[in-house]
Amino acid sequence: MTARNFPESFVWGSATAAYQIEGAATEDGRGRSIWDTYSHTPGRTLNGDTGDVAADHYHRWPQDLDHIAGLGLSAYRFSISWPRVQPGGSGRFNPAGLDFYARLVDGLLERGIRPVATMYHWDLPQELEDAGGWPARDTALRFEEYASGIVGALGDRVHTWTTLNEPWCSAYLGYGSGVHAPGRTEPAAALAAVHHLNLAHGLAGRVVRELVPSAELSVTLNLHVVRGASGSDADRDAVRRIDALANRAFLGPMLDGAYPADLLADTAAVTDWSFVRSGDEKLIAVPLDVLGVNYYSSTLVRAWDGHSARSDADGHGASTHSPWVGAEDVDFLPQPGPYTAMGWNIDPPAFTELLLRLRHDYPGQPLMITENGAAFDDVVAADGRVHDDRRIDYLRRHIGAVADARAQGVDVRGYFVWSLLDNFEWGYGYDRRFGIIRVDYDTQERLWKDSAHWYHRLAHTGHLDG
Repeated sequence: MTARNFPESFVWGSATAAYQIEGAATEDGRGRSIWDTYSHTPGRTLNGDTGDVAADHYHRWPQDLDHIAGLGLSAYRFSISWPRVQPGGSGRFNPAGLDFYARLVDGLLERGIRPVATMYHWDLPQELEDAGGWPARDTALRFEEYASGIVGALGDRVHTWTTLNEPWCSAYLGYGSGVHAPGRTEPAAALAAVHHLNLAHGLAGRVVRELVPSAELSVTLNLHVVRGASGSDADRDAVRRIDALANRAFLGPMLDGAYPADLLADTAAVTDWSFVRSGDEKLIAVPLDVLGVNYYSSTLVRAWDGHSARSDADGHGASTHSPWVGAEDVDFLPQPGPYTAMGWNIDPPAFTELLLRLRHDYPGQPLMITENGAAFDDVVAADGRVHDDRRIDYLRRHIGAVADARAQGVDVRGYFVWSLLDNFEWGYGYDRRFGIIRVDYDTQERLWKDSAHWYHRLAHTGHLDG
């Protein structure tokens, strides 16, 4: 194998999330989620957009699965909508919701596509938020019950069960900065949410181990590559502090079985972490078959002196509240372009750096790239096609970064492009397009962009051209 060739066993896939594509927000017994509430609150999302219809995947899933098969992909990563299958977040399950995912999984298997199911991609049932949300321990216990229901219903037809998607976003953006649902700005609650999301992962992971031991178990983390503006002691300490909040707050309990001591010390003024009970960290550390890694851009920080102007470059939306709980004296600096339409810097070498770091810290832990992709301002050209050359360049360079890591011995087993379809991009509504397949939101017509044709060739050949 050369550095730019991938073996036949390498998994090529695409990824989506329920609230971003399904629509059918009030159909067939689906309950209300925090993102329904948040997106319907004036001023929360760009143009007041909501996921009520999104890409109408709920009604068009056979067509979308045909697109996945047509692309030649061997796996599809989707998320299960908790309020669709258990409307109140506890108690009864909704047969119509479970049946939808059973048909989706069966449809994937009929097409020879491996189902990779994410249990939670941010759509907490609103009733659980009303009872306290992720800062409340009971939410983790309800998640264990939910996991038992969906794993019991879908069984070993799902190849890989992923417990959580990007708990960093759920905790810090949802409860710290408030730029994601449920829109709370409570630093102590954000750290409690970190722990209860970790606990939910451990509890749900043990459900998978018990009910379907043949299935693979995973979690997906959006791990950060954090660099300092200088080699000063202060800037190095800023890197350490952000690394603790961004990465080790999750990797520590999940893979090491303990929270990092420096994280607890850094945030002692915010919370005493008394919500961590004896035995919790052992429960969280359920062995993983594969660790899911999401990567989009890198981060540059410096220690803020308390007097100079602050940068506005953390890339997580306009807010007077920082998602970096307990690190308010760290400044996030703009980086050289080019940038995606999200304003995120394009830094493929940092991707390789991240993967090498994981190999160093967790030797023997297989990895899967569960999200990577880019939003650009796509247009339909006069010839009826979307010539998204910048997206192709982004994908080629980042998949090349994965190849570089593999050539240096990192056990990366697959790559899932984000995203299969243009979709509801959370606070940015329908203004940002990540899909390799264009969605006309007026007609719901699907159109392969040039990047889809490029990815199709890559999936068939395993050879990264250029």
